[in-house]
Amino acid sequence: MFGFPRWGKKQDSSASAAKERLQILLAHERTDGTSPDVFPELQRDILAAIKKHMKIEDDSVDIQIERGDNLSNLEINIELPASSKS
Repeated sequence: MFGFPRWGKKQDSSASAAKERLQILLAHERTDGTSPDVFPELQRDILAAIKKHMKIEDDSVDIQIERGDNLSNLEINIELPASSKS
């Protein structure tokens, strides 16, 4: 089939794409219980999105997931570089 242009719609930004991926991941986690294989890929995706906007080291991102009975928390800690003043 042919693809039609989406007039009036802007392309998603990297932030909204990352948000959508996280929502899909969390929905998937809630339905199947556990899937730890997804986390390294998720960390790479988050790191790639951040690197588009600032220079950071690969090991400066820490991702933790805490699961409860009715709630899962995704915690992302990023060590940001010190800003250099000219």
